[in-house]
Amino acid sequence: MGVLAGAEPFGHTGSADTGFLLCHGFTGTPASMRAWGDHLAEAGFTVRCPLLPGHGTRWPDLNRTTWEDWYGAVREALLALLSTCRTVFVGGLSMGGTLTLRLAEEFGDRIAGIVLVNPSVTRLKWDTRLLPVLGRIVPSVPAIANDIKKPGETELAYPRTPVRAAASLAKLWTVVRADLAKVTQPVLLLHSSVDHVVEPVNSQLVLQGVSSTDVTEVVLENSYHVATQDNDAEVIFTRSVEFAQAHAAQPEETA
Repeated sequence: MGVLAGAEPFGHTGSADTGFLLCHGFTGTPASMRAWGDHLAEAGFTVRCPLLPGHGTRWPDLNRTTWEDWYGAVREALLALLSTCRTVFVGGLSMGGTLTLRLAEEFGDRIAGIVLVNPSVTRLKWDTRLLPVLGRIVPSVPAIANDIKKPGETELAYPRTPVRAAASLAKLWTVVRADLAKVTQPVLLLHSSVDHVVEPVNSQLVLQGVSSTDVTEVVLENSYHVATQDNDAEVIFTRSVEFAQAHAAQPEETA
């Protein structure tokens, strides 16, 4: 089966100076990032948003992939941006935020700053520990997608949550949490005051764990988990442009 209509990866070639890599969430697609990407493109940035392996087709396909596959895709996209843009930022929603943190941990100051929207690094519910066992018995559980407050807005995501893939996501959380202190870049973290998918402790762990001295926290008061498609989307878009413009200017000032 091919890629679902609207789930395709997208990109925009703008300024040769500044690029922005966007990472979508678990079971989601680039559709949840498209409006954000359009806003960044209008501001002149070069934008890339890959479709993660196993996503955007059928949910069983996701069970055939692991976090290393998803990370490999965003890592490859980042390397391509770094080869063409002098300054590169990375932003992500939910698991896309997890992948963004992992890129920040690996690439250090080659990334000028990161924007995290409801990033996930853990899950407190008891069934998380059972995922590896559950994955051998049950291929999927009810979906986590479409947690949006805005009426009439729908996330393009899988109708089921693939359990083996979810178990791999939990492994990614462990890897990322262990290395949070390696994150030194400027951080813009936006999280919803009400989120039915990612618990508030996730943003707390990120804020407490990173070594960055330039950290801005923004609470989204009128959105649920998929905030890039929700009532506060413009806040995310505007703040990320301002954040990138502020930090992209610094290399020129010190040149």
